[in-house]
Amino acid sequence: MPDIADILENDILRASPELLATLLKDHTTSRGDAVCNIFWATSDYEHLGEGYGYHDPILPELITGENGQVIMPRILKHRDTQSARVREMAEVFTPSWVCNAQNNLIDEAWFGRKDVFNTEYTSEDGTYGWTTNSDKITFPEGKTWKDYVRDTRLEITCGEAPYIVSRYDTTTGAVIPIVERIGLLDRKLRVVSENTDTSGQWLEAAQEAYKSTYAYEWQGDSLLIARESMLYSFIEYYRAKFGKNPLQKSINYIAYIISWNVWQMDGLKGVVPGSCKDKVHTEVSLFGESKEIVTPCEGCRTDNIFKHNGTYCLIKDWRAKDPQTGRKGKRIKYIDLLK
Repeated sequence: MPDIADILENDILRASPELLATLLKDHTTSRGDAVCNIFWATSDYEHLGEGYGYHDPILPELITGENGQVIMPRILKHRDTQSARVREMAEVFTPSWVCNAQNNLIDEAWFGRKDVFNTEYTSEDGTYGWTTNSDKITFPEGKTWKDYVRDTRLEITCGEAPYIVSRYDTTTGAVIPIVERIGLLDRKLRVVSENTDTSGQWLEAAQEAYKSTYAYEWQGDSLLIARESMLYSFIEYYRAKFGKNPLQKSINYIAYIISWNVWQMDGLKGVVPGSCKDKVHTEVSLFGESKEIVTPCEGCRTDNIFKHNGTYCLIKDWRAKDPQTGRKGKRIKYIDLLK
């Protein structure tokens, strides 16, 4: 799998059809053997015909083969499409240096000191950037590298997840070298690589890093790009550490974690986008006259996130035991975290 900004679904399909299926899966709406995928949740692709409508699921055949260039990062989209998404979905463009600056604030609070992973700068021509700290990261008294790896992070309305993994520069599309990356997960994987020696140790710690990193997004295409970027980052960091790609079963497991931790949601409601509905019933009077009664979603009417009649999104608490299976990985509603 090469280091490229635009991850090609055809490459993923060739590597493993199961892998692409996992990256497209929506766990909230899937039930038993009935597997459901994330859906487009945007009208940008309707001109392509059947299967590309707003409410249609994203199926492998719609984004592979001759359709292999349908989904691409924002920086590579036509400028008119970028502008339309800003107007219609409030999709914002966040430069990599801004992501870095804000992530640095999180680490400054966690470590109790500044410039842990890099130092920000402004060049003479007014451009912003950062200089990476090449020394091994040291940890404050009472905290260890494992504590940092396991610390929970959440990116809301994540888009293509530039705050989590910074595989490419959001202004140019150029791939950022691993040693220069600044995402929340990039930092965890750097710490993992600095503190492990064997492949087994690295994989165990990397899995913990992924299990503690969450994000949600409305639009299906951006969500898929975010999932793909996180998956490819796993492969790239492993290759940088050991000089080869991880085994396919390790890649598949990371994809499974990502499919749970990076999910499709209306962040204001905590439900699958567009799943709230008006309830309609008919009342018949004593004189036989019928009247249609429309009852709007209580959550939408009162702006109460706990009262929606839509499908509340499920995520996994990987450290809690599932009461049904007895294994770690308890399914919970996202809104339960808000209570």
